[in-house]
Formats: sequence, C-alpha cells, structure tokens
Amino acid sequence: MSDSLFRRKAIVPDAHEHKLARTLGWPHLVALGVGAIVGTGILTLIGVGADKAGPAVILSFVIAGLICACAALAYAEMATMIPASGSAYTYSYVVIGELIAWIVGWSLILEYSLVVSAVAVGWSGYAAPLLHEWARVPQELMQGPELGGIVNLPAIAIIAVVAGMLLYGTRESATVNAILVLVKIVALAVFVAVALPAFDAANLEPFSPFGFAKHMGPDGVERGVMAAAAIIFFAFYGFDAIATAAEEAKNPDRDLKIGIVGSMIACVLIYIAVAVAAVGAISYSRFANSPEPLALILRELGQPLAAHYLAISAVIALPTVILAFFYGQSRIFFTMARDGLLPASLAKLSARGTPVRITIFTAAVVAVLAGFIPLGELAALANAGTLAAFTAVSVCMLIMRRRAPDAPRTFRAPMPWVVGGIAVLGCIYLFFSLPAKTQLWFLVWNIGGLGVYFLYARSRAVAG
Repeated sequence: MSDSLFRRKAIVPDAHEHKLARTLGWPHLVALGVGAIVGTGILTLIGVGADKAGPAVILSFVIAGLICACAALAYAEMATMIPASGSAYTYSYVVIGELIAWIVGWSLILEYSLVVSAVAVGWSGYAAPLLHEWARVPQELMQGPELGGIVNLPAIAIIAVVAGMLLYGTRESATVNAILVLVKIVALAVFVAVALPAFDAANLEPFSPFGFAKHMGPDGVERGVMAAAAIIFFAFYGFDAIATAAEEAKNPDRDLKIGIVGSMIACVLIYIAVAVAAVGAISYSRFANSPEPLALILRELGQPLAAHYLAISAVIALPTVILAFFYGQSRIFFTMARDGLLPASLAKLSARGTPVRITIFTAAVVAVLAGFIPLGELAALANAGTLAAFTAVSVCMLIMRRRAPDAPRTFRAPMPWVVGGIAVLGCIYLFFSLPAKTQLWFLVWNIGGLGVYFLYARSRAVAG
C-alpha cells in the first residue's frame, strides 16, 4: 500500500473515454486569465489591504505580484510539459505521486470554491447599492449574517447565472468572457485617468504606518505589509485557471504559455497603475474596508458619473472572474473523478461536452458559502489553498529540471532555481502571514481530506 501512495500517473494523450473538446485558442486563454486575475482583488480587496498596510499597500501589491509571477513561470513550463486537464493536481500526480496529488487537489477544491464564493460576494458589494437604488431590494437580503443581513441573494444569483453559462458550453462561455474582460479593462482605465491627476504625495505619508512584518494591532486586527500581501495575493492568481484548460486548448504547446505569461504581465501592469492612483488620490483611511473602494474614491473626488460607470462595469464584468474559477473548479473535480479519486459518475459529460453533474454540485456548494460568509474570511482561506498549489507546482518544476533536464519543453522558465526558489519560499512566507485562524482551518480541511482519501478514494482506486 505504501508503494501505491506514491504511484505516479502516466499521461497518455487522448486515451480517456471522457475527453474534453479542443475549442479554445490563445486569445480565449489570455482573456480567461485576465478575466480571472482582474476582479475582486483590485476592485474590492484593495480596501482590505489598505486597512492592513496603509499606503504601503502598493508594496504589498509588488511583493504578491512578484511571487505570483514566479509561480506563473513554473506553471507555464509544467503546463507545456504536461498538457492535461487538472492543473497543479495533475502535475503533482505525474511528478511526485498520488498522495501528494490528492492533498494538492483537495487544496484546489478549497481554493476554487472559495474564490468563486468570494468574488460573488465582491460582485454583490457593487451590485447591492444599484439594486437598492433601482429596485428597492432590502439590504438584509444582500448581506450575510455577520454583516447584519439574512442572506446575500445577489451573490447566489450570479453564481446560478454563471453555472448556466458553463452548462451551455465552454467555447460560448469563453467568447462572452472575452467581451466582458474588455468592459472591465476599460473601466479600470477610466479610474486611472480620473484618479491619477488628483495624486497628492501627502496621501502617502506615513508610507508604512503598520510596519513590514505581520503583527497583531491593539485593535485585534493583524496588520503590516506582509499581512496585506497575504490577502492581496488573492488579487493576482487566476492564471492557474488557464492550466486547467490544457485539454481544451487547440494548440496547447503554444496557447498555454501565451495565455499564462501574457495574462500575468498584463495584470501586474494594470494593478500597479490602479494601486498608485487609488492611494495617491485620497487618504487610505477613507476607503479602507469599503465594499466598493474604487467607486468610493471617485465619489470622494467629485466624480459621481465616473463612480456610477465603474460600479455598473464591475457588476457587468466581475462575473468573468466567477466564470474562470468556476470553470477551473469543475475541471479539477472532473479530472479527479476520471482518475478514480472521486466518484467516477461525476466525470459524465453532456451532449455539449460539459461536465454537468460536477457543475451543478459546485454551484450548490459555492452558493451556500457566498450567501452566508463574509468576503475577508473567504479570501484568506482561498489564499491558503492557492499557496499550497503554487508551492507544489514550483517544486514539480524543480524536480523535473533535475530528473529530466533534457525532456521537451516548449516553454522554459528563466533561471529556474531562482524563480522556483522565490515562488516556494515566498508562498511559504505568505502562508504564515495569513491570519492564525485561517491557518488552523486550512489544517483542519486537509486532515479531513486525508480522512476522505484513506476511507474512500484509496479503496475505490485499489478496487479499480
């Protein structure tokens, strides 16, 4: 049994009975990545980050972006070496073995489910004022219990809409996603164009009022540049959703590397511009922890029309993030079921080539989370799962550089030991910069996952 725990998976192209159709080109993948990355993190979590780091939230963005960029390079190399659905789970299964792959897959389930829920809550933060103004929807029905409401119905509703799009078809969903990504990018460009002329260096003083390392403030809130970076990290990932599309890429050798690296470069530039414009326009304390910080900044600058435009654009375009991660979650579930580590019936495809049962099941789970849990807690726990996955992929890249240095690679990460080292050590440091409660819940989640593995998944895999 101990040998089978570290059994490695062999990738045989097109050998599966349940195969996903190759319908996506590199423009779809770049749009999928940008759609996933540019979203709640910059539109909403910039306020949470400013509360933890002050104006030094700009530095938090730089640190989180650097670590994610290194992880993205590792993903690009592994995705072109192993062009199969499943992302970090599949890479771990091929390179390290089944037990580690299960832990990584279990962490990805946590990550993707919570990201979908968190973005739905962030979307609701922009939609709620509009719904209250236009349709007189009570606030109690647009917030979870911890914020004084009953249930966050807008968050649940948008999850249902996105689930319906994915059930309809992958290519159709990707095309709609590409259009909505343009809407979102234009809205952020408008924000920078309006806010940057109001830049005042006085708003950056003191630049780092809470210091660099994570520490507990007198009010019981963990603050510091790294505490903010550990939360803002949520704003940068999303390129890993591209790796889950490997089996649906028309030309994976070319399309995956363009999608992953291209979307990451674009988003780092966008984020730095928005962060500098936001922190320089008004004092960080005026938008810290706001559910719609960028729209609030524009209103404070006396630009209500621009604020209204940004809010409407966020409501229209934030579902691109939900779509990208919902898509990734369903493909992780699909691959684990196809491998026999989850019920094989979940790998059943519809006539349109989409995993219907998994999509519906995922929608039910993330809707409950979005309806009742606040954004900050969802984002922190999602980050824990992501950091585990990014670490695993970076380790896999380094192992393969040692084990098979001459294996074909259509993309090679530059300075792999430096890039991989920054990704691994940075992710570990960010993990320990997360709230202690988040670390505990992540440990509990994975202990539960190991229980499921030994009680169910292992017995099914051995029996098969």
